Amino acid sequence: MNNIELKSITKNYKATCALKDISLIFEEKRIYGLLGRNGAGKTTLLNLITNRIFPTHGHITLSDQPLTENDDLLERIFYMTERNLYPDSMKIHEVFRWTKTFYSNFDLTYANQLCEKFDLNPNKKFKALSTGYNTVAKLIVALASNAELLIFDEPILGLDAHHRTLFYKELLAQYIKTPKTIILSTHIIEEIADLLEWVVILGNQTVLINESVSSLLERAYAITGKSTDVEAFIQNRDLIGLEYLGNYCKAILLETFNTETFEILTHMGLEKSKVGLQELFIKLTDVGGVLNEITKVG
Repeated sequence: MNNIELKSITKNYKATCALKDISLIFEEKRIYGLLGRNGAGKTTLLNLITNRIFPTHGHITLSDQPLTENDDLLERIFYMTERNLYPDSMKIHEVFRWTKTFYSNFDLTYANQLCEKFDLNPNKKFKALSTGYNTVAKLIVALASNAELLIFDEPILGLDAHHRTLFYKELLAQYIKTPKTIILSTHIIEEIADLLEWVVILGNQTVLINESVSSLLERAYAITGKSTDVEAFIQNRDLIGLEYLGNYCKAILLETFNTETFEILTHMGLEKSKVGLQELFIKLTDVGGVLNEITKVG
């Protein structure tokens, strides 16, 4: 299987620990969301997977083979970064041909078709592109690479709504046609939530969540009502968020919701609602905020 496995990965930058003892498996033919606040270690993790940096401890394998300095394996991975790594003087169509020397399955015909869809002139130089079209050009290169593993770090930087929607549609269409492993790292969670099958959330240099999106959202729910009733309900429960508005409050919990729980909240006159992935992410990575609110309850 073409799984990427990280085994006991730690990455230190001098006295700073970016990632601590992380073990993860990115399974083949699955769309992942890699989420975390700024400084959580997302880019470090992606740079480790793509051999741009090396772990302080631990090791990474693809198909059970070490990734370190293995060019044959790395050709199966394409990493689109925030940074522009192409020469400014190079024209878009030249970048396509240049990329094909590293990725033998790069589809020049498909790349040119995408240029038409995104209204990008392939004769333009990279330095002449706006921020949005710079992103478009890099997205086209990634999509046309035909790599078995596609990694996108902030893939919609500077894109307007039309181009964002077009990218999501093209990515999903390609995934359906030729299933592959896709990792999306972005702060615009709400827009990509419907694309994701699995989510990995980083925080405090480690993995907070590694779970299917459907399972995670099934466990997450919100309760609203009078503050005193909500405070009584959340005792000894897995609380991840609490917001007050006058005499009312909203609690967000992450736990199994069963018939007994439903009967309790119905008896107390509380309302239950769903929690979206973006709101859940914000609460999960804002532990300090939860602790402050719990202190008020106490």
